[in-house]
This record gives sequence, structure tokens and C-alpha cells, in this order.
Amino acid sequence: MIPARIAIGFLIVATFGLSIGAEKVFAQSDMISNLSGAPVAPLLPLESGQADIIGAPAESVFPQGFDPDKMVSPQGLTPTLKLMVMLTLISLAPSILIMTTCFIRIVIVLGILRQALGTQQLPPNQVLLSLGMFLTIMVMWPVWKQAYENGIQPYSESTYETTQDQEAGLELALERSLKPIRRFMSDQIFRTENENAVWMFIDYQRPAPGTPEASNWKAPENFDEVHTTVLIPAFMLSELKTAFIIGFQIYLPFIIIDMVVASILISMGMMMLPPVLISLPFKLLLFVLVDGWYLTVEMLLHSVQPFTGTG
Repeated sequence: MIPARIAIGFLIVATFGLSIGAEKVFAQSDMISNLSGAPVAPLLPLESGQADIIGAPAESVFPQGFDPDKMVSPQGLTPTLKLMVMLTLISLAPSILIMTTCFIRIVIVLGILRQALGTQQLPPNQVLLSLGMFLTIMVMWPVWKQAYENGIQPYSESTYETTQDQEAGLELALERSLKPIRRFMSDQIFRTENENAVWMFIDYQRPAPGTPEASNWKAPENFDEVHTTVLIPAFMLSELKTAFIIGFQIYLPFIIIDMVVASILISMGMMMLPPVLISLPFKLLLFVLVDGWYLTVEMLLHSVQPFTGTG
């Protein structure tokens, strides 16, 4: 009896499915028949003006006077490369400003301070970045001012008769503008005693023994002879090292508070209670009582070598 019932059930389901499918097929056939019976608009002939437009050659998609073939020609390749270099420098301008300023040191220290307090996302990243940006502007303002007065301002106020004179003036302006920035970076490296980073990159750029360049290679005697491609990464490593040293000094008192609170909770038998939850109010209270923000910013400002522009 059971197989017969199962067969009858399958038969009923199949019949129901076929009926639904037939209804859909009939509905589609009715729709097609209705569409086939609808009148179709006749194809009208084109007028003379429209035929001329369609038969005319397509206009160029490039603006008038723009020829891609000229850009890759020997005469136009140099301006093209200059344009590419200019666009690349503009896109990398924020990164270059970060790499040549004390912004790295300030932001890392503020981030470690927030981690030591245990306040998760308080203060928010926007607040820390804004504070770091304005502190960086205050520290770097004398450097940027001297770079502008020595290089950019004389170049913008001068007049040049030929293109060669203008290119020579631009090269001189860039050299004079970079000099205060290089002086600032070298002063920070010298004060933090991180000259080893400079020598590491110098040794990496040393020509291989036995090559023609190796016989003419000479080690730099001072920071003025160090190339900018060596000075910038060495300065960044120096800033990272200094930031972590300052961050350790800030983190240590809060670690002691966490250890004391954890020991008290264990002695009271409250091992299931997170020590961080209990120590957070005490860390905030200590930070406010000692005026922690003032001390942190003061430490950051005093850790930066004041810029004199001489030496």
C-alpha cells in the first residue's frame, strides 16, 4: 500500500506542476500573438541633411590641437615627462610633507598615549590628527618661512629672458628651498644620535667593489654632502625611534596602575573582573591631576631641536 500511495502523490504533484507550466506557456503565446498583430510603423527614408551627417567621418574625440602622436615623438617626449613628473609630485605632496616634518613623531606619541589610557577610540582619530597637524605647523613654520624667503620668493619675483635662464633659476630656487628642510632633518638626526641610519643607507648606495664607480666614490664628511634620498629615510627612522622612546616613557606609569589594580583584584578573589575596567577611572584621574595633555605636548615640543637656520 505504501508504494501505491507514494506513486499517487508523485502523480498529483506532477499534474499540478504541468498545469502551472501550461498556463505560463499559454500566457506567453497570447502575448506574442498580440504583439505580432500590432501594427508596425514603416521605415521612413532619410532626408538629405541627415544622410550627409551619417555619411560624414566621425570627429576626433580629442580636443582641438591635441595630438597623442606628438606627445610620444622625440620633440614632445621631454614636455610629456615633465608633465608626468609634475603630476606625480603634486599627488605625493602630502606624503613628502609628512616625511620631512616631525608629524610622524607627534602622531605616534599621541596614539601610544591613547592606547595607554585604554580609552579605545577617545580622543577620535580626527582630534589626534588635527592636534598633530597644528603642532607640526607651529614647529615647522620657521623652516618653511626660510625656505620660501630664500628660494621661492626670489624666483617668483625675478624675470628671465631665455628658457635656459628660467630653468637655471628654478634649479637654484629648489636648491635654496631644500637647504633649510635638510638642515632641520639633519639637526634632528644629530640630536637623537641616530647617525647610524644615515650610514646604513650610504653603505647601501655604495658602488660594488670592482666597478668603475667604486674608484671615484667618496664617503660624505658632513650632512651637507649627504644626498636627499638618503637623508629623508634616515630622518624617518630617527623619528620612529624617538617616538617609540617617548611613548615608552608615557606608557610606563599606566602599566604600573594596571598591575596594582590587577594585584588588588586577585587578592580580593575578584579574578573574573577585568582589571582594565577598574583601572580606567584611576588612569583618567591621574592623567587629569598631573595635567597630562600639557606635559605630553611640552615633552614633544622640547624633543624637537629648535631650528636656527645656521650651521
